[in-house]
Amino acid sequence: MKLQQLRYAVEVFRRNLNVSDAADALFTSQPGVSKQIRLLEEELGTQIFIRSGKRIVAVTQAGVKILETAEQILRNVQNIKNIGGEFSDTQSGVLTIAATHSLLRFRLPETISAFQAAYPDVRLILKQGSPAEIAEMVFNGEADLGVGKDVPQNATELRKLSYSAWRYVLILPHEHKLAHQSHITLTDIAAHPLLTYDFTFDTGSAAARAFARAKLAAQTVFTSDDSAILKQYVRLGLGIGLLDDTAFHTTMDTDLAMRDIGHLFEPCEYKILLRGDALLRGYAYDFMQLLHPSLTRDRINHLMYAPAIEDFSI
Repeated sequence: MKLQQLRYAVEVFRRNLNVSDAADALFTSQPGVSKQIRLLEEELGTQIFIRSGKRIVAVTQAGVKILETAEQILRNVQNIKNIGGEFSDTQSGVLTIAATHSLLRFRLPETISAFQAAYPDVRLILKQGSPAEIAEMVFNGEADLGVGKDVPQNATELRKLSYSAWRYVLILPHEHKLAHQSHITLTDIAAHPLLTYDFTFDTGSAAARAFARAKLAAQTVFTSDDSAILKQYVRLGLGIGLLDDTAFHTTMDTDLAMRDIGHLFEPCEYKILLRGDALLRGYAYDFMQLLHPSLTRDRINHLMYAPAIEDFSI
């Protein structure tokens, strides 16, 4: 049994059983991936995957257990590498960060610029995704840390460090009646076509909980992770925008009105996602402190390794 074989099998599983996509991600050939997985199955004496012709179509019951163990082995191997790196070189390496579109566009550029200036020899890899995708990337070891909002409540296997608050706002044309209404309620919002993020009404999100408590349903007509696209269609009159407060720029969006409706929802926070068993390099700690000064190495370690609590607020 080789680590390469385990890595190939896990990558096929992560790529929705698509061997071709797994091969591309691993920078190797499709026949090579298939061959190594066959050799692994022969050595184990059991099938990991169910095949129909040349296609992999499902995972066997034994395969599920094997893949879970393989993922744990691969994470431990990475931790061993990180231990070596932590003691041999603290100024170079790789840091992979997963974040939402709005954070990458509006919140993280300044932090990333400061980090690159401090660590010019660290290769920074950025990945974009929805909150659920970010949680999955961190859990699978594809990202060292995730930064997002409205993190899925079922991501209980990850540590969540709150570091900054954000609020929902309504963005709408100046001539829209809600732009001048003195008091806006969820009922008012539910009465209009809505443009918002793909993940706004995911199960367990702040918006989903607020609308459910009010027994209302949003008339969502367009969703996107890109705030600029959402604002453009608000301008075209498709509906009103339910967005993060950072999406509105007083100098660039003068043709639009913004109404603060954060009081209609539970407090919303940006969160850092980490695996509880991850070994962090020194520069990963420094990156998090750039996000919020109070996130010192000692504080992060206390939050990471203290008895599990659902949330940590700064």
